[in-house]
Amino acid sequence: MILTVTLNPAVDHTIQIDELPAPGSVARTSDAQFDPGGKGINVSKYLVELGAETLATGPIGDFLGEYIDDSLDDEGIPCDFVQIDGCSRLNTTLLTDGEEYKINHDGPTVSGDAVDRIVDTIGTYDPSTVVVAGSRPPGLGPDAVDRIARAGPWRTAVDVGGDTLADLTAEYALCKPNREELAAATGHPVDSLDDCIEAARALRDCGFDRVVASLGADGALVAGESGVLHADALAVDVVDTVGAGDALLSGFVDALERGRSDREALQAGVAVASRVVAVPGTDVPTFADVRTDAESVSVSVV
Repeated sequence: MILTVTLNPAVDHTIQIDELPAPGSVARTSDAQFDPGGKGINVSKYLVELGAETLATGPIGDFLGEYIDDSLDDEGIPCDFVQIDGCSRLNTTLLTDGEEYKINHDGPTVSGDAVDRIVDTIGTYDPSTVVVAGSRPPGLGPDAVDRIARAGPWRTAVDVGGDTLADLTAEYALCKPNREELAAATGHPVDSLDDCIEAARALRDCGFDRVVASLGADGALVAGESGVLHADALAVDVVDTVGAGDALLSGFVDALERGRSDREALQAGVAVASRVVAVPGTDVPTFADVRTDAESVSVSVV
């Protein structure tokens, strides 16, 4: 099983209006969407579509937390969340006039006790891999991620901010930074593909067995024990890049769970991500024949 931990789950609220209202006036719309959000939750969504055994956990509270729990149940995403006193956050995206505006809540304060209960929940399911993904809520430092990684025999993968990556001290099976997070974690330039390769090598030396970096139009790479592999992006019509990194991670860890090599896992990750960027938001596309797509992903040793 691949169990995902989202330390700061959210309800993603998306609304569309014709134009921004003038100060003091009211804009009205009948176009609103609510989705359970958070990087770990997204990973579990994609894993379910890939046919992998997964479960999502993390701290939730109040009516927004209940909405997250109920929505995932309705979608057939296995979950077992830890209840906290605060209210789960609401992230609002406003779409208007070809522009996008985002207002994200910091989230409720989460205590170390909640992390202990998350660790207990993880142990109940005895996963082979734990994915910790997304931002940290108020009250939790990078040590909370380290506690989860050290708490059991599972392999731990992380997809967290670059500042958090730089402060982690446990041993990790892999991390999944994007270009900006590579720079923040290492202080290295990331302007070119060669820059990203050197930054990934440097980050791997900080305690990560593999560094899987998503690089947008430059594809993706994995720095591992045997060197660095680079995969070209597949040629697809990009509709929305939201969730692309989560999809790459999903395909990669699913392939590793099935005993595939780093090369095959990188191909799988790129293929899954290519399906996700072809649909809006975090809608889950079909992954039928995605493994055939993976075979067409060009990978080279760099």
